[in-house]
Amino acid sequence: MKILLVEDEPKVAAFLHQGLTEQHYSVDLAPDGLVGLRMALASNYDLLILDTLLPSLSGLDVCRQVRAQNTAVPILMLTALGETDDKIRGLDAGADDYLVKPFAFQELLARIRALARRRQETPATTAVLRLADLTLDPSRKLVQRAGQPIQLTAREFALLEYLLRNQGRVISRVDILEQVWETSFDTGSNVIDVYINFLRKKVDKDFTPKLIHTLVGMGYVMKEE
Repeated sequence: MKILLVEDEPKVAAFLHQGLTEQHYSVDLAPDGLVGLRMALASNYDLLILDTLLPSLSGLDVCRQVRAQNTAVPILMLTALGETDDKIRGLDAGADDYLVKPFAFQELLARIRALARRRQETPATTAVLRLADLTLDPSRKLVQRAGQPIQLTAREFALLEYLLRNQGRVISRVDILEQVWETSFDTGSNVIDVYINFLRKKVDKDFTPKLIHTLVGMGYVMKEE
């Protein structure tokens, strides 16, 4: 597995490089965002690990620019910024997972394994998904409600797709963390609630019937009222 690590703190970079190499990963290092972006676009990596606060170009900007050209490579953000809004910015930039410093090295390895498993999975069917007057086209990345186009971020789209594929079934927050974010990165986080609210405002607020429902203490279900 070939990994690009973009980290500007020499001690952290050296520690991670040594630890990952000892786990038999091939690791390239980039000391700032601009160099990291050039390396990410010039080679085929199996995983990118990006610090958020980088010289030259921020980790978020690197993530956005890489994701614009490569939708498949898993991206893991490492950062000291652990507030919910910080996590949402990272995920909206295209990151697949988010790990807050300081972290246990074994947790990093678990995240890497989870992202590697995701890449090996068979892609989901591309058939258009429907519920009431809502449609989602996975192959064209298009969502419409009552014939009106709805603009979603990549993470909102992934969440809506997962809910639609499991319509009528109660989905727990842990299910969403593991299936949409590919890992239970923070079971105490309210990121899921924030994204459900984002979806409600775009998909349900101005339409009838309401399709996204909360079951207190259980999770969420997508169905017609």
